Amino acid sequence: MWLVPHDALLKAMNGVHRLVLTATGGKLGWAAIGMPVLELTTIGRKSGQPRTVMLTSPLKEGDEYVLVASRGGDDRHPAWFLNLRENPDVEVSLKGGPRGRWIARVATPEERARLWPQVTAKHAQYGRYQKRTNREIPLVLVRPAPVS
Repeated sequence: MWLVPHDALLKAMNGVHRLVLTATGGKLGWAAIGMPVLELTTIGRKSGQPRTVMLTSPLKEGDEYVLVASRGGDDRHPAWFLNLRENPDVEVSLKGGPRGRWIARVATPEERARLWPQVTAKHAQYGRYQKRTNREIPLVLVRPAPVS
């Protein structure tokens, strides 16, 4: 039986990831299991406070990075997904660069149907996560916000 990581463990893993980035001066930690790592900051839908997580992106199409809201195959959506669904204005940092204003959106059913096979072909763990849950794991596309 698969047990999904507890919230405290997920937060601890994010903390360790940040520690690795800090300890190595950003030389390690901006890639994981063959994927780039993004630092995503959303606004908490309940608290109104910034919430930052480290996420991998299995695909990039043009200027959009694809994020998988898997939460390890849990039946609940990750908090970062719920936050950006409420407020799609997010901040992203890549490779330790400055945070920039980005726009997030949930992939349409057609986009997910096209992208999901690409995600799972490159990173089979996401297919295993989907088998662990009854919910359809959403894909999120993030791109830099237009300069105004």
